[in-house]
Amino acid sequence: MTVSAAPSPTPAFDFARVSPSALRPVFVTLRFGLHVLVVGLALFVLVRALLADDDSEVALTVLTFAFLGCYGVGIAASRRNLPQWARVLWLTALLALWVGMSAITPDAAFLAFPLFFLELHVLAAPLAVPLVVLTFGLSVWGTATHQGFAVGTILGPLISAGVAIVIGLGYRAMAQETKDRQALILDLIATREELAAASREAGTLAERQRIAREIHDTVAQGLSSIQMLLHAAERDIADEAILGKLELARATASENLAETRRFIRELSPPSLDEQTLPAALRRLAATVDEQAAQAGAATRVSYSRSGTPVTLPMAIDATLLRIAQGALANVLRHARATRAELTLSYLGDEVALDIVDDGIGFDPAEVAADGSGLRFGLRAMRERAERESGTMELESSPGEGTAISVRIPVVAA
Repeated sequence: MTVSAAPSPTPAFDFARVSPSALRPVFVTLRFGLHVLVVGLALFVLVRALLADDDSEVALTVLTFAFLGCYGVGIAASRRNLPQWARVLWLTALLALWVGMSAITPDAAFLAFPLFFLELHVLAAPLAVPLVVLTFGLSVWGTATHQGFAVGTILGPLISAGVAIVIGLGYRAMAQETKDRQALILDLIATREELAAASREAGTLAERQRIAREIHDTVAQGLSSIQMLLHAAERDIADEAILGKLELARATASENLAETRRFIRELSPPSLDEQTLPAALRRLAATVDEQAAQAGAATRVSYSRSGTPVTLPMAIDATLLRIAQGALANVLRHARATRAELTLSYLGDEVALDIVDDGIGFDPAEVAADGSGLRFGLRAMRERAERESGTMELESSPGEGTAISVRIPVVAA
């Protein structure tokens, strides 16, 4: 079962939240241009009214500065990633002030054009497009109230609304494409770093194994032979002084042989110093079970084995051990399970490792879509298995626990 990313709904188009990319200067410029257009047209409407020396210039002045103040508050708060309802409330307040300005002067219709872009900029498309249509209707009403209905009264705002919708949705699609590409690049970088780390780990493991084999085949074997020869020589020597020296030499060789064997164990992968994978997995299950008990968690971990054990290369043993460690760590951190079972099966032509828990489970598609640590942990386990020509299958659903099954062919070993 392959963990695949689920499609996510198209978010509201916001230039400020586009990840750094080659297009970011374009989006920042558009955002700045929108601010200049709103402020400039609002002041233009006010100046026109003041120059006309209209009786309602005081009311228009108050409404204009209230409009600009409300606009400024919304822009300042936009960096806090406001929820959808707060954006709708802010736009409603702006539209109410604009309608008040439209009731006083027909020049307020000039503000409809930037308001179209603002609505498409702030809200998701299902809310933005109907609001643009509503704004278009209010613009026509405001102009017709002062100048009566005419072709220009309807055609001008209609063309402006159409152009704003096309451009706004186009840039929204561009921004989403940019975000998707940026996410892909970040994902590739993370994968490259993981592969580099895995390659370093594999290289380190191989070198440690090589050194351990060399020490075992040379120094350890030599010390063992020296110890045996000295022991044989002791039986043929009657001189007490020489015999004492031989015994001291044999004891020194024995101590150095024990120290050499300790070096060999330390050069082997952690937890595999018992030389068998089943013993390492049994100890891992007991350790995790003890850790869960000490932490007050309800999770109990058990280990079982089936089939006849066969000797596998150290790389495969280490791979299965690391996968088991990662899976049990996920169980303790995320599953909230009461029971976890670790099963090692020797199936003739392949070796299998199964980790099953009765925890809360999860939706694999959702985990694949986000950037959580669980996602990267699962991917790392899959990559470990694939490096040894194996496969990993994942089955999980909310409320029904999780099962991970790893299969590595013995023939490849």
